[in-house]
Amino acid sequence: MAKLQDILYKVHLKQVQGNTSIEVTGIEIDSRTIQNGFVFVAIRGEKSDGHQFMDKAIALGAVAIVCEEMPKNFHSGITYLLVNNTHEAVAYMAHQFYGKPSGRFLLVGITGTNGKTTIATLLFKLFTRLGYTCGLVSTVQNQVGNEIIPSTYTTPDAIRLNSLLQQMADAGCTHVFMECSSHAIHQGRITGLQFAGAIFSNITHDHLDYHKTFDEYIRVKKSFFDNLPESAFAISNADDKRGSVMLQNTQARKYLYGLKSMAGFKGKILENALTGLVMTVNDTEVHFRLIGEFNAYNLLAVYGAAVCLGEESEKVLTALSLLTGAEGRFDYMISKNRVMGIVDYAHTPDALENVLATIKKLRKGHEQIITVVGCGGDRDKTKRPIMAQAACDLSDRVIFTSDNPRTEDPARILTDMETGLTSAAKRKYILIEDRKEAIRTAVSYANAEDIILVAGKGHEKYQDIKGVKYPFDDKEVLKEMLEGRGQM
Repeated sequence: MAKLQDILYKVHLKQVQGNTSIEVTGIEIDSRTIQNGFVFVAIRGEKSDGHQFMDKAIALGAVAIVCEEMPKNFHSGITYLLVNNTHEAVAYMAHQFYGKPSGRFLLVGITGTNGKTTIATLLFKLFTRLGYTCGLVSTVQNQVGNEIIPSTYTTPDAIRLNSLLQQMADAGCTHVFMECSSHAIHQGRITGLQFAGAIFSNITHDHLDYHKTFDEYIRVKKSFFDNLPESAFAISNADDKRGSVMLQNTQARKYLYGLKSMAGFKGKILENALTGLVMTVNDTEVHFRLIGEFNAYNLLAVYGAAVCLGEESEKVLTALSLLTGAEGRFDYMISKNRVMGIVDYAHTPDALENVLATIKKLRKGHEQIITVVGCGGDRDKTKRPIMAQAACDLSDRVIFTSDNPRTEDPARILTDMETGLTSAAKRKYILIEDRKEAIRTAVSYANAEDIILVAGKGHEKYQDIKGVKYPFDDKEVLKEMLEGRGQM
C-alpha cells in the first residue's frame, strides 16, 4: 500500500482531476485483474486499447485512472491523471510502488539480437559460483537464488518486472542479470530501473514486424545505452559493425570486447571442438566447456562484465571454465552409433548461420549436416526466405517444417520460406509441416557421424498453434527418435 502522490515521482502529469493523497493498494494494466484500491493504467497495445476499459476498471474497484486521453464523463470520487505516455508512467509508478528494488542490488542488462540468454545465464551461474545470491530474468526462466520461476516473456511488463525485482531484493540478491529485449526497451518496461551496467551482444535482422525498419531497431537498442548513468559501465562487441554506435552517446564507462578488433577484453580461439573452446582471454589460456565462435563472444562479454563489477580476473576465468550454457542453446546429444543431435534456439538468419558454421567446423570429414528448421507465425516475414536460404547453403539436407505458427497457416509460412531460393537450394530441401514427423525423417536420413540440427525453438516446451500451446519439446522428441532407431 502507498499514497498515490508518492508513486508519481518522475511521472510527467499534464492534468490531474481528483485527489492524489489517496491510498492505493496496487497497480494494473489489465482491467480484468483490478481489485479494490488499485490504480488502472490505460495502455494502448497492439491488439487492444486500455482506454476502452476505464469504466470496467472502476466498476471492479479502481480508485485512480492514468490515461493518455481523458474520458468524456468523470466518475465521482475517482482520481484521473493525464500523461503523455502511459507505458513510461506505469514503469516509474511500479518502481516506486515496489520500493525501488533495482537500487538494492547491482543490476546488469543485456541487449542484442542473439546471445542475450546465454550471457545472462552465464553471469547468473558465474556469480552464484563466486558465492553471491543472484537473480535472473531471461527468456528461458526467471530465478531468485535457487528458486526457479517460469518465464513468459523475455522481459516482463513493468509491474510484473518490479514485483519480481522486489522479490529478488527481499531474498537478499546482490546481483541481478536481465535480458532487455527491444520490445521491452521501446515499450518502457525497463524505464526507471537503476542499472549498474549494460552489455551489447550484436544486432542482426529481427523483429522488423514490430520496429518496421532496421534503423529503428538499432535506435531502440541504442537508447538503452543512451540512458545509462555515469556510474554504470557499458560493454559492447567491437567486432559488430554497430558495436561502437551503441556507445556513442552514453555517459557510462565504455568498454569493448572482441576476437578480431582492438578491445579491452580481447580473446583468441586456439581450438574449437566438441570438447569445448580453448581460448586466450587477455593473454591467459583457458579451456571452456562451451562450443563455437558465437560462444567465444558470449564468454568475453561475461568476463568483461565480471571484471567491471569488481571481480578478480583469475577467479572469473577459473569459474567460467567450469560452466555450461543455457538450455536450448547448442544443446547436443550423441547416439550409440555416433549420430550427433543438436537443439538450438536459432530463430534469426544470423543465429542460424552461426550455429551451422560452428557445426561445419566440428566436422572431421564429410559427415552430413541435416537441418530441421521453420519460422514463427505472426512475426517478421521478411526473414523467412533468408533463413531458408541460409539453411540450404550450410547444410547437406534440409527439412522445412512448422515452428510456432500461432494464428498463421503453417503452409503459408512454408511457402514464404521457399520464395526466392536458388536452384541449388531447391535440390536440398523437402517440406514436412508436422514438426515431429520432420524430426523423425531427419533421424531416418542420418548415418553414423552425421549431425542433425533442430533449430528455432530451443528451450521451449510447447508449440503455439491457433492460440493453443500444445506440449512439444524438440530435445525430448529428438532423443525419442534417436532411441527409436536404437541409437541412444
